[in-house]
Amino acid sequence: MRLRGRKGIKEALEAQPELVVLEPEMYKGKWSEVFGNDRPIHVEFGMGKGRFISQLSALNPEINYIGVDMYDELIRRGSEKAKESREEHGGDLSNLRLVRFNIEHIENMFEAGEIERIYLNFSDPWPKKRHARRRLTHAGFVNKYRVILNDRGEIHFKTDSRSLFEFSLNSFCDLGIRLRNISLDLHAEGLRTDLVMTEYETKFSGKGMPIFRLEAVIGQQALDQHLDSLQRREREEADEAARRGTDDEKNDEE
Repeated sequence: MRLRGRKGIKEALEAQPELVVLEPEMYKGKWSEVFGNDRPIHVEFGMGKGRFISQLSALNPEINYIGVDMYDELIRRGSEKAKESREEHGGDLSNLRLVRFNIEHIENMFEAGEIERIYLNFSDPWPKKRHARRRLTHAGFVNKYRVILNDRGEIHFKTDSRSLFEFSLNSFCDLGIRLRNISLDLHAEGLRTDLVMTEYETKFSGKGMPIFRLEAVIGQQALDQHLDSLQRREREEADEAARRGTDDEKNDEE
């Protein structure tokens, strides 16, 4: 994608140091210092125009958010979206940073275990086979994510591309990564108001197109919690089945 930026865009970004980060390598291992606290850090790789990360950060002030894209113009648009979201929801921009950076080199931006969650929303599907390594769910990228994610680490992935979703399922599974909340049509029963939507998601859902989604459980603590949740659900289902069986026996006796 090629974007033509406005005249003076570099100066406009440099004038927002409290929100925009243009040299993120300087802060590798120091993002908690950038935010001034030890709250969890969630990152969106390929934030586009910034609606998703802006809305999410406004709704969750207890979490720090970083939106990453490599184009100046998208960072500029993202800064506008961020300010609009604060006007709508209140609060300030202290828990959000917008970063201009090439995702291919994220190991130069984050230290091991520095991030808690990664969002990949409507990434370029790179449909040609020879471009598979550029897909953000390719094993080469996923292995980098695994390094920078901490023990509670997760990846939340959404796309409108069936082929990319199939590729991603195989990619995660080949790496032995546990998946949960897999959906082949996220909004089939109506818009999921509990999830923040991106610009693309709103557009495609409005046309009746299916949205594919999954969550990849990366960190050991996140995996343990997930397995505990599954075991608890199984116990509850077993107890409910036993209760229904007892009720059925009583009804038969009557």
